[in-house]
Order: sequence, then structure tokens, then C-alpha cells
Amino acid sequence: MTQSKVVVHTEPKLLAEAAAARLIVRLTDAQAERGEATLVLTGGRIAAQIYQAVRESPARDAVDWSRVNFWWGDERFLPSGDPERNETQAHAALLDALKLDPSRVHPMPPSDGPDGDDAEAAAARYATALAEAARPGHAELPTFDVVLLGVGEDGHVASVFPEHPVTLETRPVSAVRGSPKPPPVRVTLTLPAINTAQEIWLIASGAGKASAVGLALAPAGPRQIPAAGVHGRELTLWLLDSAAAHELPPKFRSLI
Repeated sequence: MTQSKVVVHTEPKLLAEAAAARLIVRLTDAQAERGEATLVLTGGRIAAQIYQAVRESPARDAVDWSRVNFWWGDERFLPSGDPERNETQAHAALLDALKLDPSRVHPMPPSDGPDGDDAEAAAARYATALAEAARPGHAELPTFDVVLLGVGEDGHVASVFPEHPVTLETRPVSAVRGSPKPPPVRVTLTLPAINTAQEIWLIASGAGKASAVGLALAPAGPRQIPAAGVHGRELTLWLLDSAAAHELPPKFRSLI
């Protein structure tokens, strides 16, 4: 049965440290169960703080990082190494400090990659890589233990933006053109792909996210507030700081 949970921390630093500790435990448990773990990364300021907290945690090496599969929920379609790419951020904040198996690290293609500036071809390439990593009986996607998602001020998750055609996309990976946030071209997992995860963690920090968080938990419709449309198979976890939790619906007010 799917469980939904909201956890509120007083400030961003505590949120990042608590999320990092929770993530280490979750990956360790997955490895104990299956011998490996699969994590889908996100971008953004609070995500970078979480990655740094994982890197600095005394418990970091409880995880065998060589047996963690890394995927990305979305990516800015920019050249490899561009500082605005989520991949670049994740490497700088965490991945470069870990002993990884390079074959288990799966960044989304850059705009100077094998598909050039064809974002649709890049999305199809990523979908193929996901399908190739799927276990028998999972035709399109591997098992995602945790999908990390930042929540935008407009309620977007990954690069699924409100009222954008990508909210209706059924393929697992899609190009996004005309993004309301720069850069205008991106590649993203779609809502159906995200919702195959065992656990989805939605992370929001700051007063600018409060309205979107409140609407998502009201809940609003997924076309209007895409964050409202994501649900983990086992757990949907909202990790918030006090500022982002300021407009929670009444049933959650005791958490503030």
C-alpha cells in the first residue's frame, strides 16, 4: 500500500542533513535486500546541499557506492561539463568523492553528445538505456529505489512544467521545448516513469516554494501542479523546511 508522509525541518541545513542520513539508510537497505541500489538524482540548490551532506557524513561508506546505479530525473540540454547541467552539479557535490562503477552512472545525453542538438533523439537514447537496464519483466524501466525531486515555485518536478504538453506524455523520457525556465530545451523523465519508483522524495526549501507545496498537497491537478501527480509505489515523502511548509493544508499544520 502506498504511504504518504510529510516531514518538516526548521531550516535548510537540518533538512539537507536529515535527508542525507535518510538516503544513506535507504540505499544500504536496498543493497542488503538486492545487492544493489538505484537512485534517480535531481538538481537545484537544496539537492546540492543534500549531496554535500552525504559526502561529509561519517556514515557515507555504509553504502557500497560501486553497487549504486545513478540515473537523472531531468537535464538541461547543454554541452557536457556546462555548470548548469544537473550532472555537473552532482559530480562536484558528491559523485567525484565516491568510489563508483562508471558503468552504473547514467547521465542524460548533452547537446554536444552523439545526437548533437536533437533533443528528441537524446530522449530516445536515454529511454533505450533505461530499457536495457530493466530486469526481466520490467520492459521499459529498471527498479528505482528512490527518485529525488525538487519542487519548483510553479509546482514543476523534473522538467515537467504546469500546463506544458509534457504533463500528458506517456513515453518514459521526453524532450522538452519551450521550457518556462531557461534553458528552453531539456530532457526529462515523464510522470508515468517517475511514478514507477518505490519511493519518491519531494524536497522543497524556502518561502518561495510554500504556495506550490500547499497546492500539491491540497491536492491540485497534475496538469496545474505536476508535483501533485507523483506518487511512489511504496512511499511518497515530502521533505520540507519550515518556510516551504508555511502554506500546508490544515491537516498538516501540526507539523509546522
